[in-house]
Amino acid sequence: MTTKNTLLGHPRGLFLLFSTELWERFSYYAMRAILVLYLTDTTINGGLGWSTKDALDLYGIYTGLVYITPLIGGFIADNYLGQRKSVLIGGVLMALGQFSLALPMGTFGLDGQTSFYLGLTLLIIGNGLFKPNISTMVGDLYAEGDHRRDGAFTIFYMGINLGALLAGIIAGSAANAYGWNTGFLVAGIGMMFSVMLQLTLSHSWLGDIGVVPAAKKANASNLHKKAPLTKQEVDRLKVILVLGLFVIVFWAGFEQAGGLMNIYTQQYTDRLIGTFEVPAAWFQSLNPLFIMLLAPLLAAVWVKMGKKEPTSPVKFAFALFFLAVGFVFMVGAALQQGGDIGVKTSMGWLIGAYFFHTLGELCISPIGLSMVTKLAPLRLASLLMGAWFGFNAIANYVAGLIGSHVGDFGAVAIFGGIAIAAVICGIVLLFMSNTLVRWMHGAESTSNRAADPVASTQQASA
Repeated sequence: MTTKNTLLGHPRGLFLLFSTELWERFSYYAMRAILVLYLTDTTINGGLGWSTKDALDLYGIYTGLVYITPLIGGFIADNYLGQRKSVLIGGVLMALGQFSLALPMGTFGLDGQTSFYLGLTLLIIGNGLFKPNISTMVGDLYAEGDHRRDGAFTIFYMGINLGALLAGIIAGSAANAYGWNTGFLVAGIGMMFSVMLQLTLSHSWLGDIGVVPAAKKANASNLHKKAPLTKQEVDRLKVILVLGLFVIVFWAGFEQAGGLMNIYTQQYTDRLIGTFEVPAAWFQSLNPLFIMLLAPLLAAVWVKMGKKEPTSPVKFAFALFFLAVGFVFMVGAALQQGGDIGVKTSMGWLIGAYFFHTLGELCISPIGLSMVTKLAPLRLASLLMGAWFGFNAIANYVAGLIGSHVGDFGAVAIFGGIAIAAVICGIVLLFMSNTLVRWMHGAESTSNRAADPVASTQQASA
């Protein structure tokens, strides 16, 4: 642990990890912003000419694997490589993946489909090594009980969203001006910035953080002790698993942003401001922009409420209601078309949808990760955090599956169906909330809840 050299009151290693994650998130969201647009664009424009159904099916599988491979990557880091090497190797693989997507057809004798699938494979494997380990190193910068830890994750979370904010604008503009390959190239360059920061500064700025695998540390400390779960621990595990089911519902709707809503933006939204047509990928930057604007306000609201602050299950219910309101806006957009796919709808519908979806995200994603750290037994903390990402993996796959059926059921049915499902699940969760809080056995004390909005900024994924 290195705390001698500080910057703004924090170990300077925090700002290295902040920058590393910023560029990795830039790379991921740059690729995410243009992936389905590239797949569905005509071959004459440099796209792959896929159907909407096939593109969204692939999107669901890809994003699902992105969230499930951290289980494997975390195990490898804990037992063999250590976090530092895992982040570095993962970063290199992801950069190679982005560059593979950017390759013109025929480069190195590879056809377009081969280089495309190679790129996705490298991105999935690389992400598995990178994602579960970068945020863990942030926590390792601080001793247990260090009051600066929550503030550190706040800073780290801003890096995530700044990277995501820049990604849609820069990659979308590059792809719009110079073609899809350029958009992927920009994403690869961003990933290389992340790798170079780790290569050049990690030794001096991080010291021994993340060098030794966690399992070796545990063996050295004689911490590998097996003991049966207590009734309290079992109850807390039940809370994690039950809320995980509602998390699947939320993210299955929310992740339409990179899939169906992205296509809807490209094909059916009037994006003209005067004579300038806003690139569809720019709308992917609305979510991180709203997060940066709303997160401090929502955190202040929770603090202001004091003892009346809602419990985690109630906040999850709020998230589902906000998700539903966002999809009511999308239903409005579809109704404005009146069944005529030649009609372009107002950008206001999309902006409203992203606004309410972001409110929902702030009520469920950070709160959920903070909750898992409070409820999970210490000896199962990493496993359960991986399982929590596993719920996201299922949700992303379901999101692609739902969006891919828009041609069968129509946009109104898809958007309206998600809204209705979210409302029903939110109501069910409200009725269950007292039981879930009782199963938490004191973890939902007022003091703990007040810390949630800040501690929650541990999200690395988002």
